[in-house]
Amino acid sequence: MLALGGAFGFSAKAIFAKLAYAAAPIDAVTVLTFRMLFSLPLCALMIWAAQRDAARARLARRDWAVIVWLGFIGYYLASLLDFWGLEYISASLERLILFLNPTIVVLLSALVLRKPVTRRTPLALGLSYAGIVLVFAHDLQLARDTSALLVGGGLVFASAVVYAIYLVGNGEIIQRVGAVRFTGYAMAVSTVFVFLQFLLTRPVSSLNQPAAVYWIIGGMAVASTVLPIWLMNEAIRRIGANRVALIGTIGPVLTIGLGALFLGEPVTAFQLAGAAMVIAGVGLVTLKN
Repeated sequence: MLALGGAFGFSAKAIFAKLAYAAAPIDAVTVLTFRMLFSLPLCALMIWAAQRDAARARLARRDWAVIVWLGFIGYYLASLLDFWGLEYISASLERLILFLNPTIVVLLSALVLRKPVTRRTPLALGLSYAGIVLVFAHDLQLARDTSALLVGGGLVFASAVVYAIYLVGNGEIIQRVGAVRFTGYAMAVSTVFVFLQFLLTRPVSSLNQPAAVYWIIGGMAVASTVLPIWLMNEAIRRIGANRVALIGTIGPVLTIGLGALFLGEPVTAFQLAGAAMVIAGVGLVTLKN
């Protein structure tokens, strides 16, 4: 149930972002800044709650170094690339590309951690990436600006790779320091990087936006940032990353449905076929029995 709730929250993130882009002339850096700004009080509350637990061991210097690194790549860099890509492509295509994440985790685990791969892994990878190619080819035929589609798809795929690196590295430290404390500290680290980028590249006046933008990104901060991050981390702690990834296979379907409902994005047979292939591939690569 934790993993399912997290999958729903993450599925709605792209919807919130596209609504914000439609509500005002706002870019990815400013949206991400608002997202972290609204998330900060909830992040502080999570840190405070974790600190009250006297049973928790003190964090070592090595723990802090790992948290800073994972906060940078997992919550800052991956998010920045993702929101940037959403300026160019649809929410449903973005979710499908991000959904390749478990296949990237498997490849990284095999290359870096020397974990064995099963005989079904090549079939899983073939299905997943063939599904993305199918959707991409269809969208390219309909796109008015093919370069924008390629740029957006490349940015989101880069986000998926970066987040896969984060997932490969976070399992051990979550077990050691706890999901709530890790989430709070990692988000605080990413907030610092986001604010620094905003102050260095954007005028402060760009924070003056219509009220609709504040409401939309406030909803994103709660429903699609803090809450699903904690839900996923807690689910990983309880049942492991592979099972969480498997339950998350519902994510692309949820985003396709939400995109059609709130953004008017078309639902085509090619899109559904591609989604089915991606989901089947991810299921093969994560399902053990």
